[in-house]
Amino acid sequence: MDRPKKQVVLRAVNSMSSLSTSVQENGVKRIRAVNSLSSIAELDDKDLLALLADQPRLNLERKNSYDEKSFSELSLYDSLDGRFGWETPTFSINDSFNPHPMVTQAWEALFRSQVFFRGQPVGTIAAYDHASEEVLNYDQVFVRDFVPSALAFLMNGEPEIVKNFLLKTLQIQGHEKKIDRFKLGDGAMPASFKVLHNPIKKTDSIIADFGESAIGRVAPVDSGFWWIILLRAYTKSTGDHSLAERPECQKGMRLILSLCLSEGFDTFPTLLCADGCSMIDRRMGVYGYPIEIQALFFMALRSAHSMLKQDTEGKEFMDKIVKRLNAMSFHMRSYFWLDFQQLNDIYRYKTEEYSHTAVNKFNVIPDSIPDWLFDFMPLQGGYFVGNVSPARMDFRWFALGNCIAILSSLATPEQSMAIMDLIEARWDELVGEMPLKICYPALESHAWRIVTGCDPKNTRWSYHNGGSWPVLLWLLTAASIKTGRPQIARRAIDLAEARLLKDGWPEYYDGKSGRFIGKQARKFQTWSIAGYLVAKMMMEDPTHVGMISMEEEKHMKPVLNRSFSWSI
Repeated sequence: MDRPKKQVVLRAVNSMSSLSTSVQENGVKRIRAVNSLSSIAELDDKDLLALLADQPRLNLERKNSYDEKSFSELSLYDSLDGRFGWETPTFSINDSFNPHPMVTQAWEALFRSQVFFRGQPVGTIAAYDHASEEVLNYDQVFVRDFVPSALAFLMNGEPEIVKNFLLKTLQIQGHEKKIDRFKLGDGAMPASFKVLHNPIKKTDSIIADFGESAIGRVAPVDSGFWWIILLRAYTKSTGDHSLAERPECQKGMRLILSLCLSEGFDTFPTLLCADGCSMIDRRMGVYGYPIEIQALFFMALRSAHSMLKQDTEGKEFMDKIVKRLNAMSFHMRSYFWLDFQQLNDIYRYKTEEYSHTAVNKFNVIPDSIPDWLFDFMPLQGGYFVGNVSPARMDFRWFALGNCIAILSSLATPEQSMAIMDLIEARWDELVGEMPLKICYPALESHAWRIVTGCDPKNTRWSYHNGGSWPVLLWLLTAASIKTGRPQIARRAIDLAEARLLKDGWPEYYDGKSGRFIGKQARKFQTWSIAGYLVAKMMMEDPTHVGMISMEEEKHMKPVLNRSFSWSI
């Protein structure tokens, strides 16, 4: 089937008058810099921050405890619906700096990974690894995997593939979904889909996986959240509100929200889910109320709130969203947050408390605090723990949930800074030689056998059990920029550039410091490639962070005190 040639995207010259051009060779975009003033790698932090301060419409303030300018105080929104107070300019990767040699090869690899349906690009495959004998499902388009690819295309001024993806997955959502004899909810989004080309009939067809083919047969809870978040990113990047306002998109959002906002027996505003229903898609003890799902749920709610129409159906959901956001922000900031002081308080908890006056509301047993945590927790710093439920607190660090908490403003500005403090203080443990640990620490010995069921893929410091995932680089970069700490992102990007291309863009790395290519890692993993590109483009033009970042809203600033739950 003939593939349409890529359109060359040329953008306005930036404020420094740095010029570059883009040319086409055999359908693949090549990059040639012209009169570029400097490479980002050659700038120190003060130079970078001074350069960013020259960008138009950016209001920068100085944090008292840091010499760097802060982006966390940017006034991105001028109303409760989350609309920008300024327009985000769209830049090509060629506009600001002379690109690193890896950038050119990364773009070529990303374009090769595109999947076409009836001549139109609809996504990118999970991995483009010709050396692998088993394809498994790496030739499919995964909803969560496509997000960094979509952001890269949006930042490079190529929204068509993102729009096609959003509409195609929306059509798939409308299909009947069954696992064995059980029907899934109408709002469920697929984990992935595959395009089948029939060269004889010259037709294309799509088969989707809603969890019936996944290991463990678990439906992806995060797919619907990522879809809503990506729809907002598309809207913010392009300024095109017509897609989100389409009846089918409005209905799609309402169906997803119906699954999540339905009333049941839960006494918490957080979302109850099964193990393996998100990026960590194997048994890893993340059942219950995992931080990744809660942070994505929170961000999706805020995204939907900014896009739902104020009609009869939309207003009903918006009222529910506001109530849930208020409850979630209080619950997560109060009970999931852990810093040195809170750890000391838990260490001194009394148990078996009864009535509304209980301090230890979840009856957490102090002896359940793992030994590693006492040395891991710095005096300055903190994070959202992995899980909180009755008599259970998962003290592990999970990178994606904490980064999304910063970007969605689930974390307060003070908590956001504390998370970044923790990453800096525990750099060797959380970043090591390749960013970024998906979780810390790894489950070992008896705990590994009990929690994972002796999973041979999730052995200690491998894959989801303490492995290092380059795709998380874009999330770390976005969080670093939002909190005014770009030097953290720069340091992580430098580590990635030393290895990623040479190692063939692996899916993940193994080892306590992330030194070794993962034992079952696929090469040319698309989201490893896209995550690097997104990180680079956000560093070159920090306004790109606006499409994935949200500022705290006034109605989400409850006073945290013990009498709050008593007075409800």
